[in-house]
Amino acid sequence: MEESLSAGVVGGDKYRSFLHGEGEKNTKWRFGAAPNYDVVNKLFEQGRTKIWSSGSLEETVQNLVKTYEMELFHKACLDDYKSVDPNKFTLSLNGRKAFSLAELQKLGGYNALLQTAIPEELRLYNPADETAESSHKAFTTTFPRGFAVEVLHVYSGPPVIVYKFRHWGYMEGPFKDHAPTGELVQFYGMTIFEVDEKMRVVKVEFFYDPGELLGPLSKGPKLDAQMEASAAASSCPVLRNTG
Repeated sequence: MEESLSAGVVGGDKYRSFLHGEGEKNTKWRFGAAPNYDVVNKLFEQGRTKIWSSGSLEETVQNLVKTYEMELFHKACLDDYKSVDPNKFTLSLNGRKAFSLAELQKLGGYNALLQTAIPEELRLYNPADETAESSHKAFTTTFPRGFAVEVLHVYSGPPVIVYKFRHWGYMEGPFKDHAPTGELVQFYGMTIFEVDEKMRVVKVEFFYDPGELLGPLSKGPKLDAQMEASAAASSCPVLRNTG
């Protein structure tokens, strides 16, 4: 769920493959141009707790995690995916229904990763009511500096990669009808990647509690609709170009 804020910047990204270069010349981007991760990369570098050695398995997994998330959230055409096998890829959360890549593109990454059994009337965030576009806008508004992901431990190597992760960001924009708190929001979880002989991901299983993310986002006081719209626009003006 790591996010970018702007697009159209030419250059490399040291944490993500298949973002820039000749191989991406004809890539179809969901928001019109390649994303720019400069802001969230800075957040990651300031807040990370591990420094993996160059060429290590941990560094490879870190790159794979960030690359596959970039492709999931920003590439519009299945044929442009390179970190995953688009014909075999599936993703599931906490043993729930697995989604194909085509289903994820339509549903939106956040909506798949925030599935819940909580009754709808009690949900702060209801994936059933959101589109891929509205979910993207909701979280980029809430985390204007991005929502960084860090691989903390890698427990096994390919073809089955098991790792522990941390996701974090600062709630500097509103979420739904709750005012921003400015506080650090973070959660931890485990992931199982199955990869093929080309190190392409064919299966992802996530295990974490979505409440650890959503709970802190409801701490701020309620906003009325007009204030919320104004706060969202001022906190992340780039959304006018990417939504």
